[in-house]
Amino acid sequence: MVTIVEALNRGAEFLTKKGVPSARLQTELLLAHLLKMPRMNLYLNFARELASAEADALRGMIQRRGQREPLQYITGSVSFCGLELTVNSNVLIPRPETESLAEQAWKFLASLPGDPAPRALDLCCGSGCLAIAMAAHAAGALITAADISGGALAVARENTARHQLQGRLDLRQGDGFAALDSQVKFDLIVSNPPYIPSAEIETLDPEVRDFEPRGALDGGPDGADFQRRIAREAGAFLNPNGRVMVELEEESAENVRSIFAASAWEIERVEPDLNGQPRILIARRPE
Repeated sequence: MVTIVEALNRGAEFLTKKGVPSARLQTELLLAHLLKMPRMNLYLNFARELASAEADALRGMIQRRGQREPLQYITGSVSFCGLELTVNSNVLIPRPETESLAEQAWKFLASLPGDPAPRALDLCCGSGCLAIAMAAHAAGALITAADISGGALAVARENTARHQLQGRLDLRQGDGFAALDSQVKFDLIVSNPPYIPSAEIETLDPEVRDFEPRGALDGGPDGADFQRRIAREAGAFLNPNGRVMVELEEESAENVRSIFAASAWEIERVEPDLNGQPRILIARRPE
């Protein structure tokens, strides 16, 4: 038999040898998930012995993390804007930086008149994190979420049901705007598209490079391939006085700004993320 404290010490030692950052914290989070208890409660139960099945399950999780599989894929869950979401290897793991985009989006939707109901599109929706955050925080808004990946949409569908938003969230599969009916119009189009330059993919942490879906990362030679498509195609799907909000890589902010300006968009502003880096381009059509 092994106690909680012994399991934590062994797990942290193993992950440290494997080069996993914050090895002790990672071990604690895995064990807390396994035991279905708050992480701090582990400290109140150091002497508790793990059942054989629990010890075996923890060992398997630690081994997976030692192979650099992301913690969120192992636990199958992530917190985004205070909402627990299912994630797996079919979707990117939502980042804290993207919460800034979600907040800008729902604040804009909440500022619109409620009749008719505001409509928003989440393009490249992945897990559905942006769509679900908008629906949860902008009461009455109707959200469409689109992605080319059937695997991603299955995750988004599960998260939609998890938060009981089926009546307000329409999921579509297709390549960009091709997923939509040509006559539909939105008050807001948001997207966290692939935006890592192709040559940089191999330089990313192994958790990202080896486990997250390549198609959701690779933005082409300069990282802006999909942002060009949005700049070129989004206007046809936007209501008058609507907005486009696009997440971008901090180093490509000026490039993306130029791309939108060249397609006759009026750049309202580029918002920083929680770290003060340029992250969200907000644009509108000139009146």
